[in-house]
Amino acid sequence: MRPRFVIPPEEVEITAIRAQGAGGQNVNKVANAVHLRFDVNASSLPDAVKARLLHAGDQRLSKDGVLVIKAQEFRSLEKNRAEAMRRLQQLVTAVAQPRARRLPTVPGRGAVERRLEGKAKRANVKAGRRAVTQ
Repeated sequence: MRPRFVIPPEEVEITAIRAQGAGGQNVNKVANAVHLRFDVNASSLPDAVKARLLHAGDQRLSKDGVLVIKAQEFRSLEKNRAEAMRRLQQLVTAVAQPRARRLPTVPGRGAVERRLEGKAKRANVKAGRRAVTQ
């Protein structure tokens, strides 16, 4: 199971902005979309998790180490705020556990023998196609 880190709300800056796209007059009047800003370097996350988050190569991460998440899926500001927090939590949880190192494997003896037998059969077939010399 992955370790779960709770992100304190005081470490997150949430700004209401106008949403993009269709929506009639309401889209022009009401700021329902959300910009969530999370400064990874200043957060209370463990150093290992911070390092993995900074090196994850996410396009939402600025050069200064600030993660910006935009949520505009819902018409409600509260739902968009909850969605942005959910996405942030999901991202942190995903990088919380280090990836397991891949151990190189070696093919078994039987697999090697079968491969060599196949190669020998194929060589015999091709040898049979050659011109016969006397």
